[in-house]
Amino acid sequence: MDAVDVRDLVKVFKRVVAVDHLSFNVKQGEVFGLIGPNGAGKTTTLRVLATLIRPSSGSVKVYGLDVVREAPAIRRIISYLPEEAGAYNNLTGLEFLRFMASLSGVEDVEGAVARAAELSGLGTRLRDKIKTYSKGMKRRLLVARALMSRPRLAILDEPTSGLDVVSAASVREVIRSYVESERAAVVVSSHNMLEVEYLCDRVVVMDKGRKLVEGSPKELKERFRASNLEEVFVAAVRGHGSHG
Repeated sequence: MDAVDVRDLVKVFKRVVAVDHLSFNVKQGEVFGLIGPNGAGKTTTLRVLATLIRPSSGSVKVYGLDVVREAPAIRRIISYLPEEAGAYNNLTGLEFLRFMASLSGVEDVEGAVARAAELSGLGTRLRDKIKTYSKGMKRRLLVARALMSRPRLAILDEPTSGLDVVSAASVREVIRSYVESERAAVVVSSHNMLEVEYLCDRVVVMDKGRKLVEGSPKELKERFRASNLEEVFVAAVRGHGSHG
């Protein structure tokens, strides 16, 4: 069974078509990327997966569960990290993780906190208040928080947005090590197409709510004779434009 099965997803806000007949599937043990410019429909797609908004039409399933009819069951096996997620500045990293673990309903709170502490790689800095953290440290803490309940599917919206190269690389390591140790699935969105090459097993390139192309970064670069995914995106947009 696929971790995610999206078929013909359409999401319309008033008269704006945010997602336009999008289909893809995600396998267990895979990091899957939705990439494209701002406004491509990536966040809307992730919010449908996370059961936060309902599709206008189409079918979306997470481990065989329907996002509309079985939303409560899905929420028990996923985690969602929005791009704009924040942390409580006056708590220490450990206090924040303990608070979030107790809210999430995990049975072993201390076990979850220990997992998150290890994933974050923040070491003794977890004893310091979050207001003393750099942006990269905060993001590592938040990604670890999203993974500490051992979700079968983690949905991460722009997990490295605004980070420097070193911080972004360490967040990618957190995500990859989680997938490898837990055999879980992760869906990430990003407008940083170069970064996605290092993180994702497969990607969908989106623009204006539609899927342009899908495949592994290597396959797509070969197909478009491109040296990176940004070149793939430009070629795919031009290709769609030439078809009307």
